[in-house]
Amino acid sequence: MKYTTQMDAAKKGIVTKEMKIVAKKESMDVEKLRNLVAKGKIAIPANKNHKSIDPEGVGEGLRTKINVNLGISKDCNDFEKELKKVKKAIDMKAEAIMDLSSYGKTEEFRKRVIDMSPAMLGTVPIYDAVGFYDKELKDITEDEFLDVVRKHAENGVDFVTIHAGINKETAEVFKRNKRLTNIVSRGGSLMYAWMELNNKENPFFQHFDKLLDICEEYDLTLSLGDALRPGSINDSTDASQIKELMILGELTKRAWERNVQIIIEGPGHMTLDEIKANVILEKKLCHGAPFYVLGPIVTDIAPGYDHITSAIGGAIASGHGVDFLCYVTPAEHLRLPSLEDMKEGIIATKIAAHAGDLAKGIKGAKKWDYEMSKARQELNWEKMFNLAIDPEKAIKFRQESMPEHDDSCTMCGKMCSMRNMNKIIDGENINILREDA
Repeated sequence: MKYTTQMDAAKKGIVTKEMKIVAKKESMDVEKLRNLVAKGKIAIPANKNHKSIDPEGVGEGLRTKINVNLGISKDCNDFEKELKKVKKAIDMKAEAIMDLSSYGKTEEFRKRVIDMSPAMLGTVPIYDAVGFYDKELKDITEDEFLDVVRKHAENGVDFVTIHAGINKETAEVFKRNKRLTNIVSRGGSLMYAWMELNNKENPFFQHFDKLLDICEEYDLTLSLGDALRPGSINDSTDASQIKELMILGELTKRAWERNVQIIIEGPGHMTLDEIKANVILEKKLCHGAPFYVLGPIVTDIAPGYDHITSAIGGAIASGHGVDFLCYVTPAEHLRLPSLEDMKEGIIATKIAAHAGDLAKGIKGAKKWDYEMSKARQELNWEKMFNLAIDPEKAIKFRQESMPEHDDSCTMCGKMCSMRNMNKIIDGENINILREDA
């Protein structure tokens, strides 16, 4: 039996090879997974032209996935430097990479990433449009916006962020409800500007069915962008954000009718006490579609440390049902991240994702922590390093300050609680002051 997309196959009762791979990774019954894909509660972004992909699932009952943003800009357009980041992100087992390139030979860079990456690849086509056509934003036509999406789909991109929820109706709500930080989404601000400059409806909303034609042809997953996400805690959970979310829920149903997979993007900046409510709202208004958040960043005062403010929010969001976390680096709000910034961002986000998985009771999540605790109790340093989320850093810290006795560290020495409890339980004496072992 033929099928067009993963969702189409799932609705027809077909288990695809991608579903089998995801089910095995997640230790989930493949029929259960197929049923959730059919309902739209799990997406498997896997473009038919992305031959190197190792498929991942995003959604209900699965491990929280993380995404790493990369790409060239006018100010930083070194291909090779960005490709080093891609390789490092892959080595660190990021499940998704988003190419946010906005300058120069974006297609060449995008193709190289697709060829080398087993991770799913996302893009934001509106970033590419200005450079692709060598036109000012105002002069790009409705058809040209759609043609850029088609080009990305042909290249093999697995999911695209499309800001289809900021239409004339949503824009009016934004105008009536003033914000401190206005529209902070780059793609959202560009689309709003195009609408204002041309006095026209958002082409991605106006021609949503044409967009779905492209998605259906290539099995391109739509990540419906949150153009009106809050860029400060002052603006969180306001009328503009919620109005857009309602529109995204309507578009989700239209996409599912065409068997197009959907991911919903979410905020943004908000205080800790608003996170749970935001997850509930998205899941309700968007019918259980997978939820993908940036952060959330829980305070606005920490430039240089936003991988931490984001990880705090990400852990809570994941624990309450968020499915996909976009990493945030220490360089957020300041500059294009360096390789080291990227690594710090990945580690912080992976910690947040795993903390959320523990809270959600994801199958197998606690086993990792159990094995680490067992290794600590046994003072098995090699096993601890192998289990560490960042073995390189753990090994470096220990080697920089080696203790006199291998069964301790330089924090506690022979007062180490693990060492002494092991000795007492085994009926041995404790020798803290004596030199003998």
